[in-house]
Amino acid sequence: MDIENIGSYSKSLLTNVPVDQNHAIYKHYNATLPSFPNQAVYIYSFKENRMVYAEGWEEILGYRDDEITMLTIVTITTPKFLRFSAELNDKAMMFLKSITEDLEEYSFTLELEKIHKDGTIVPLFSRVGIHKAKDGQIEEIIGYSELIKTLRLGNVMQYAAYGPKVNEFEEALNKELFQHYAISRKEREALVLAAKGFAFKEIAEELGVSQSAIEKRIIPLYKRFNVKSLPHLIGFAYQNNIL
Repeated sequence: MDIENIGSYSKSLLTNVPVDQNHAIYKHYNATLPSFPNQAVYIYSFKENRMVYAEGWEEILGYRDDEITMLTIVTITTPKFLRFSAELNDKAMMFLKSITEDLEEYSFTLELEKIHKDGTIVPLFSRVGIHKAKDGQIEEIIGYSELIKTLRLGNVMQYAAYGPKVNEFEEALNKELFQHYAISRKEREALVLAAKGFAFKEIAEELGVSQSAIEKRIIPLYKRFNVKSLPHLIGFAYQNNIL
C-alpha cells in the first residue's frame, strides 16, 4: 500500500479500518441506498474514523465489501494518477473545511485508473461528495465509483467541481495542480467549442462569460501541456482523449 504519495492532510483524516456489517449504521444504509451494476459506493465517517458502508467493490475491484478501506481505495490508484488524485482530495477537503453552509451540496468528480486486486487496471469515473454535515462540520463523505469499460484515459486527468461556490471551489482545486497533466470541466468546456472553430469572443457569448474569462481558461493550457498554438492544443487534446 503506497501511502507515501497520499496528501498529508488526507492522510491525517483517513484510516485503514473496514466496515462493520453488524453495525446499525451499515444496516441502515444497506436498506436505504440503491445499488447499480458496475458501480461501487462507500460512506466514510469522520466521527467513527472508519468506513461505515461499502457495497459493490468486489464486482469492480475484487475487494470484498467487508475488507475495502478508505486507505485502500486511495492507494490502489495507478502511479500515473495517484499523486494528482491525492492532491485533488487534499485541496478539496481543505476548501470544504472552510465552508460552513450548504456543505452537502458540494462534490467533485474525476476520471482515473485503479488497480484491481488481481493486478489488472480498471478505468473509473468517480464522484466524491459530502453526505452528512452538522453545525458546519463534515461528518460523512460518500463516494461512487463507476466502471466504464469504454472510458479511454490518456495522460491528462479530467476533473470537475460542483457546489454553491463552484468558482471558488474549482479555483482551490486548481492551485498548484499545474505541475500535473490535468484539465477542469470548465477548461474542457471552452476547449470543446474552440475545437469546433469558435473564436474566443464567440465561446464567451456561448457560455455567458467574459472573453477574458475564456482566455484564462484556454491560454494557460499552452504552457501546461507544452504546446505552441491553439491547433497544437486541440491536436494534443484529441491525442489524450480530452476531446
